[in-house]
Amino acid sequence: MPRWSLILSVILLFSCKLMPKNEKKENPTPSLMTVTYSAPEWVKSTRIYEVNLRQYTPEGTISAFMAHLPRLRELGVETLWFMPVTPIAEKNRKGSLGSYYACSDYTAVNPEFGTLEDFKDLVKQAHAMGFKVILDWVANHTGWDHRWTREHPEYYLRDSVTGDFQKASGMDDIIELDFSHPGLRKAMIEAMQFWVRECDIDGFRCDLAFWVELDFWKEARPQLDALKPLFWLGEYDELENAAYGEVFDASYSWTWMHKTKEFYENGWPVDSLLEILKRYDDLGDKTMRAWFTTNHDENSWNGTEYEKYGEMAKALAVFSATWNGIPLLYSGQETGNTARLEFFEKDTLQAGPRAAEMTAFYQALMQLKARNPALRAGDPAVTTFRLANTENQKVLAYLRRYGQQEVLVVLNLSNQGNLHFDITDSQLKGIFKNVFSGAANDFTAERSFEMQPWEFLVYEKGQ
Repeated sequence: MPRWSLILSVILLFSCKLMPKNEKKENPTPSLMTVTYSAPEWVKSTRIYEVNLRQYTPEGTISAFMAHLPRLRELGVETLWFMPVTPIAEKNRKGSLGSYYACSDYTAVNPEFGTLEDFKDLVKQAHAMGFKVILDWVANHTGWDHRWTREHPEYYLRDSVTGDFQKASGMDDIIELDFSHPGLRKAMIEAMQFWVRECDIDGFRCDLAFWVELDFWKEARPQLDALKPLFWLGEYDELENAAYGEVFDASYSWTWMHKTKEFYENGWPVDSLLEILKRYDDLGDKTMRAWFTTNHDENSWNGTEYEKYGEMAKALAVFSATWNGIPLLYSGQETGNTARLEFFEKDTLQAGPRAAEMTAFYQALMQLKARNPALRAGDPAVTTFRLANTENQKVLAYLRRYGQQEVLVVLNLSNQGNLHFDITDSQLKGIFKNVFSGAANDFTAERSFEMQPWEFLVYEKGQ
């Protein structure tokens, strides 16, 4: 298939992401009572790293990836999110290797990556090193020759015109499941339980969570959490699908991601971003936000963070690691990858020209997030203050506080060089140390700054 045709299919998907899903059959399952769920305590300070196994090493296997665990632990990430490890359907496959998201068996490992025993060994070793492991779970659809198409064709929606399985919106390599069928629901939950029981994973990143009926997730979560407390990351934006916050611990920040791209391209004032942040803040902390500048979809189809954000990319990475929420890194960000990775073909990840610089940058941020409780997400004991300054339309300055512990972040979100300004807010006082340079500053009396275009400063208050 020509490459432009593949790209068009994915563009169509993302044009649908913030739109309602195609209407399905009426769900006969009675409404479930609203239950309050709590994320495991470790989630509030976690740092997520998305692993693209196919592209991570020349071998593209689970075993080859394991050699990188010590490096990633030193980097300071904690939660390893693996893109789907399940086998990929052959029928209507895109490219020569196909999409991770066109599953052919929910309880097996793609031979391209290795074996189930390999994955069990990976999780065991990761746990021993202090990592958590979550799996990408694709509940909404499967590939055309998933085993259920033969064993349980009644689990699928049908196209009213052709009578064949119903293709997912904008993508012809996947078909949609019918969550009005009790047997499908039971089988899906059992498949998820398989990975918790057999491999001891710590949670799920649920692909296109808002395309699946909410009451399915309400049915699934208590049954899965009964095995062990799990972390539930949903691919949806709570500004558009707030009800899903009843089930998920963390959600995506697509609105912020799109707005910051427009902000950079148009040179808007900082107030245009504060409007979005206020909307997120008004939702409260029940569901935490995952902040990111790229992921597998963004990198492959919409461009790298440098294509989208240019010189602002690192400042946004600082924001993602220090604002109220959970930072999400994608494979290769910590080594300065500047290339779009192929989605349906082998395309081994390469370190960029500034690999050492980017590794040190992310290591400082991830380790700060890990050690300082002032950066905990969804914790009522943490307060976040936006600090008034004399360049409020160019500078975003904020202080995060937990008891006596504080983190100060100052971002020049403009292309103005030699920008002189003062932080006038009395909340800022005391001696702080620059997280990147180690230099100390006493902000009790002197709060003057000079910053270059898109520069960022991060300080930790001395104890």
